[in-house]
Amino acid sequence: MKIYTKTGDNGETSLFNGARVKKNNVSIVTYGIVDEVNSHLGLLLYYVKLDGNLKNINNILTKIQNQLFILGSDLANPNDKLKDYPRITDQDVLFLEREIDNLDSSLDPLKSFILPGGSLESSYCHVIRTIIRRAEVNITVLVLNESINKNCLVYLNRLSDLFFVLSRFINKIKGVQEIPWKS
Repeated sequence: MKIYTKTGDNGETSLFNGARVKKNNVSIVTYGIVDEVNSHLGLLLYYVKLDGNLKNINNILTKIQNQLFILGSDLANPNDKLKDYPRITDQDVLFLEREIDNLDSSLDPLKSFILPGGSLESSYCHVIRTIIRRAEVNITVLVLNESINKNCLVYLNRLSDLFFVLSRFINKIKGVQEIPWKS
């Protein structure tokens, strides 16, 4: 199978159902943003694996990468009558909530907003978090205008929360001070 098909050379691509749409279609843009999140997550995993103190989050990040593939499939195949495609479920959302609660339980309560940054890995969490927020905006458009799995939106909302907490957790493990925002 060839990687290039030349079918997109005029700014169009195919949806799962075979319909041709412009590449700036909100669904296509949303898939791309989810793919962008997953790619940045792959880079974060590289750095996490280099630091033995962070190995406990490796499994969380790897599971999220797999869930992001499911999210992409769910968005590309929104017809819930097709049962043979994986879907983002309540259990996927609960997984994120459990991880958020677990990581957050070891952190000092926030007393002010904090500036994004700190260690390389923590900074990368903030980059990923902001890309997730962009995907969330697009999925909101899809939820309002099309019939898609609402768990996709809820999942992304929790995922951005997870990356915020994860950034704080990583800074704590690495001994990096958080920088409070000063108005």
